[in-house]
Amino acid sequence: MNVKVFKLIPEEDIKNKVKELADRISKDYLNKELILIGILKGAFVFLADLMRNLTIPSSCDFIKVSSYGKSTESSGIVKIVADISMPIEDKDILLVEDIVDTGLTLQYLINHLSLKKPKSIKICALLDKPERHKIEIPIDYLGFTIPNKFVVGYGIDYDEKFRYLPYIGYIEINGEE
Repeated sequence: MNVKVFKLIPEEDIKNKVKELADRISKDYLNKELILIGILKGAFVFLADLMRNLTIPSSCDFIKVSSYGKSTESSGIVKIVADISMPIEDKDILLVEDIVDTGLTLQYLINHLSLKKPKSIKICALLDKPERHKIEIPIDYLGFTIPNKFVVGYGIDYDEKFRYLPYIGYIEINGEE
């Protein structure tokens, strides 16, 4: 199988956008107890950079879900592989996602986390693909809107490959997008 990667969002643009998002979040959550919950595995690089750019105290946890497998299309079936480990009752939660595709994963996670009675849940996503939405999820902090291409890099993978890229690229497999 021949996979080619084409650059979509340069590393410098990502760094600038992460700083901008962190500044807004720091302002909005000043004097609040913020917990960032990263959605694994794709959001771990974004969450780490975002947290390092915050100017407020915060803590983090992770939740691991599965909906893709080895495909470039979401199966639409979301399952929690590993749940958060810290209590979030009466806490402000920022769910940190790499990419909003159909919206089904985020809807599932919001419903799941709401059962744990947080004070608030907001969404921070690096990327959004509006063309693919099956349901609309409000994204409180958004990095970039992208076209309907399968993206990799900056923590996002295709079959566990390409997470290491410092930029966001899109892939073509065997010459087809």
